[in-house]
Amino acid sequence: MKSLVSLLIAGILCAICRESLAQSPQVISSIPHWKNGPATNENYFPIAVWLQDPKNASRYKAAGINLYVGLWRGPTTNQLAQLRQSGMQVICAQNRLGLEQTNNPTIIGWMHGDEPDNAQSLAQGKGYGPPILPEKIVHDYEVLRVNDSTRPILLNLGQGVAWDNYIGRGVRRRHPEDYPQYAKGSDIVSFDIYPAVHDNAEVSGKLEFVPQGVERLVQWTHGDKTIWNCIECTHIGNPNLKATPHQVRAEVWMSLIHGSRGLIYFVHQFKPTFKEAALLDDPEMLAAITKINRQIADLAPVLNSLTLADMASVKSSVPEAPIALLVKRHANATYLFAVNMRGQLTSGSFSVRNVAEVAEVLALGESRTLTAKNGQFSDAFTAYEVHLYELRAHP
Repeated sequence: MKSLVSLLIAGILCAICRESLAQSPQVISSIPHWKNGPATNENYFPIAVWLQDPKNASRYKAAGINLYVGLWRGPTTNQLAQLRQSGMQVICAQNRLGLEQTNNPTIIGWMHGDEPDNAQSLAQGKGYGPPILPEKIVHDYEVLRVNDSTRPILLNLGQGVAWDNYIGRGVRRRHPEDYPQYAKGSDIVSFDIYPAVHDNAEVSGKLEFVPQGVERLVQWTHGDKTIWNCIECTHIGNPNLKATPHQVRAEVWMSLIHGSRGLIYFVHQFKPTFKEAALLDDPEMLAAITKINRQIADLAPVLNSLTLADMASVKSSVPEAPIALLVKRHANATYLFAVNMRGQLTSGSFSVRNVAEVAEVLALGESRTLTAKNGQFSDAFTAYEVHLYELRAHP
C-alpha cells in the first residue's frame, strides 16, 4: 500500500487511550489528557478520515466523521479556516504555520510522515532504499514534543504490523521486532492493511489481518500507547474489488473488540480512476459507514468504559471460526460485542457472570431480542458477522 499512499503525503492517525476505570460519568480518567488534544468527554470517540480536502468537511461530518488526519501540503491558513468553519478538528504536520497556530483549537495533534517502516523511495526511477530507522522516528518525536507538548503525536505504520511477509518493507521484511521500537516515537500509533482489496493471496479476503495488527500493537506497546487503525472502504488500487458494507462493519468492530481506540477511513481510490473522495461518490457505502459511525457514537460511553475480560466468555461451534468478544458494563447494563473472525458459518454459546437469572438480551441495531437464562444464551453468526448485545434484567 505504501506505493500508493506515498503518492499523497506523509503522516496518519490520532488520539485516545487504553482502558482503565472512569472516575466520573463525564470524564474517563484512562484517556490521556493533553491541554490542546482530543476531547476527554466519555461521549467522544475519534472517527477520522485520511488526507481529505477541507471543502468536504461538512459532508464528512454528516457521515459521523469527527476528525481529519493529514492535510495536503498543509496545514495552510485556508485549510484551517475551512475546517474551523465546519467544526472539524485535525491532526496534521507540524509545519511553521502549525507552530504559529498552537492556540488554535482546530489542531488537536501532530503527525509523523506516513509509513516510515516501509522501504523509502529514492526518487522517481531510482527504486527504494531501506525503511527509516526507529531511532530516527524516536528522535523526531522528541523534537515534535519540544516544539509543542500540549498535543499528542501520531505515527501511522504499514502492513508489516499485521503481515510479516510484506515485501514493501524491503530489507526489513520479516522483522516484526522493529515495531515496538517505532511505537516509542509516538503517543498514538496506528497502521493500515486492506485485506478486502489486497492483491496477495496470503492476505486477500482475510479480514482477520486487521484485528491481528491491532492486537499486536496492543501487545508490543504494553498498554502504554493509544492504538488506532485504518479501515478500507473503496477500490483503493484494485479496480476489480471493493470492500462491501458487511466487510467494512466487520473490520470496524474487529478493530474495536481487539483494542483500537480510534478509526481512520481511507477513502481514496486510485483505480480504475483517481478519486480523492471516492466514499462521497458511493451512496451505498456512504450510507453504511454513516450508520456504523452513528452506532459507535451512541456507544461511545460504553466503549470508553472499563473492559471486564473475565465477566463473559463465548465458545464457537466451529473451532476454525473463533468468535472474538469484548465485554463492558455501563449504566447498569452489560454489553457484549462479538464478531465471527472467519469467513464461515458458526454459532456462539455465551456465558455471562453476575447477571439476573433471566435477562433480556437486546441485539443492538437488529430489531430482535434473545433471553439469557442463568447467564447462558446462544446465537448464529454468518461469515465475519458482528453482533452487539445489551443485557438487562428481565422485567
